[in-house]
Amino acid sequence: MQRPSTPHPLGEVPPIEVSRRVNSIADQVFRTLRSSIVTMRLTPGTALSEQEIAGRLNVSRQPVREAFIKLSESGLVRVLPQRGTFVVKISAKAVTDARFVREAVECAIARRASEGIPAGALADLRAILSEQRVAAAAADPEQFFVLDEAFHRGLAHAADCTYAWKVIEEAKAQMDRVRFLSLPDATPMDHLVAQHAEVLDAVAAGKGAAADAAMRAHLREILKSLPRLAQAFPEMFEPGAAEEETEAAPPPARRKRTAR
Repeated sequence: MQRPSTPHPLGEVPPIEVSRRVNSIADQVFRTLRSSIVTMRLTPGTALSEQEIAGRLNVSRQPVREAFIKLSESGLVRVLPQRGTFVVKISAKAVTDARFVREAVECAIARRASEGIPAGALADLRAILSEQRVAAAAADPEQFFVLDEAFHRGLAHAADCTYAWKVIEEAKAQMDRVRFLSLPDATPMDHLVAQHAEVLDAVAAGKGAAADAAMRAHLREILKSLPRLAQAFPEMFEPGAAEEETEAAPPPARRKRTAR
């Protein structure tokens, strides 16, 4: 399994286009830093300088301070008084907790979507799948990851579950780092596209149970890749992650007793 390339220096964190009409500056700083952490531009253990980031992003220190607080609440950084702010290592427990929440919510979204979504939204989702195939063929994990987010977000919005997607976004920060790290070796991108297509075909056919099952199988892929990634990249994970059970095995099905 190929190791991540050397992390970008802080100066290469992409600058933001500050637009007060769309989001607060602090929110834009937060999203920029969150993306850099998820895509491993800022790797676990990296020290973050409030002043340095403010200068790079051409903003004051106050929105950076606010962004650090939100990143801390998301479990991506740890603020240590008198010592600094650091990108945290990946917690296997936090990943599996987030996956549990995401599965419950997104399977419900898939069922809701199968009750009917606008034809335009369905076409947009199919277009995203086409773009994902192109990104997979080009071995472009960053673009593929952006499109993966767009697919799941688009399905939630099409099903009129915008708030549900907001809940997912707030819960899945740790999960996103593992998802990105798994591309393309631990989880082949074409396999993920095929799973997206299966979800969308079930939604388009109005088959709620099938859409639910397809989404559930898709979101459980991370349980397969997590132990392998923790073993391959121990410096990225909290100690013991490779040995942790990712999920308890379901109990065996109970056999019905036959009447005598």
